[in-house]
Amino acid sequence: MSLSVSVRTVPFFEYPAFFGRQEAEFTAVITDVLRRGAFILQKDLFEFEAALANYLGVKHAIGLSNCTDALIVALKCAGIGAGDEVIFPSHTFVASPSSIHWAGATPVPVECGPDHLIDAQAIRKAVTSKTKAIMPVSLNGRTCAFDPILEIADEFGLKIVEDSAQALGSKYKGKFAGTFGVAGTFSFYPAKILGCFGDGGALVTDDDEVAHKAKLYRDHGRDDETGEVVQWGMNFRLDNLQAAILNLQFKDYDETIRRRREVASIYDLGLRDLPQLALPPAPDSDKDHFDVYQNYEIEADRRDDLRTFLKENGIGTLIQWGGKAVHQWEQLGFKVSLPETERMFERCLLLPCNLFVSNDDVRYVVDKIREFYTRS
Repeated sequence: MSLSVSVRTVPFFEYPAFFGRQEAEFTAVITDVLRRGAFILQKDLFEFEAALANYLGVKHAIGLSNCTDALIVALKCAGIGAGDEVIFPSHTFVASPSSIHWAGATPVPVECGPDHLIDAQAIRKAVTSKTKAIMPVSLNGRTCAFDPILEIADEFGLKIVEDSAQALGSKYKGKFAGTFGVAGTFSFYPAKILGCFGDGGALVTDDDEVAHKAKLYRDHGRDDETGEVVQWGMNFRLDNLQAAILNLQFKDYDETIRRRREVASIYDLGLRDLPQLALPPAPDSDKDHFDVYQNYEIEADRRDDLRTFLKENGIGTLIQWGGKAVHQWEQLGFKVSLPETERMFERCLLLPCNLFVSNDDVRYVVDKIREFYTRS
């Protein structure tokens, strides 16, 4: 008689647990919104916008349908359009350059640096007479090092529109991601640090005119005070039910960040001595950065074999964006080689890092990674 051996399971992200973790609280919020019939542009949205603006220390936060739409709106509000070029890192989701395209401009991909974020020297080399903006992308819960980016923007008279989809709460030199440029944008996709039950996003800015235009763009060009249609607009509104769900979770956001940093610390302690890996900076290891670990992205020797081994042992992992940098999607028409970014995509791997993994889960992942390289 054979005995079955149970394998511990650590999903990369457990979507059902997202609701189950706070089922009673979520149900109460949903029921309240539905009973009030408060679906579009209601108080829950305005309360969330006020809370987000207060948290980031900005004048305006505008809830939008998703981060891609928020980027399109931000670019349009910055005056970016036909004939303009916008520089972005090719290590990002296709939504970043897609927003540039749909704003009417031309996306120009450049290299990422060792921190997996946009390389400032690559930005400088890519500037032409048509360049009008830079789109830094703060990935994995880490804010870009903005000093050299701001210097380049100032030197060439360029606008900065931030894609901070993965970076809400992270800081560079004490300043939040999303607050360095004309406007910053965030995603509330379910797997984000602050997620809703569908798509959602926001634009933040200190510029009154940008905020006014963003509200016009999100609601068919209607002025929110007079109700008059004063320009062509779109339907980019964050619905009130999603805003209420975000508002509930945002009250505990500091604890959410603390827990993610704790998970990152366990990974760092358990894996930092392995020469086969390159890890993200540990919490508090860099005085200029406060990281919130939207993802825990490593580089690994024999990445694909490691991923297979972890899967066999019940551990879910992810290679972001189909395992390709944006410029590697041939149908998009980019004709550029970015060797550093391409090399990184041959090695990068995301480990489980969320509120649903326990310390024991994280240590199990660490043990299995160590086992893989010990056997090798």
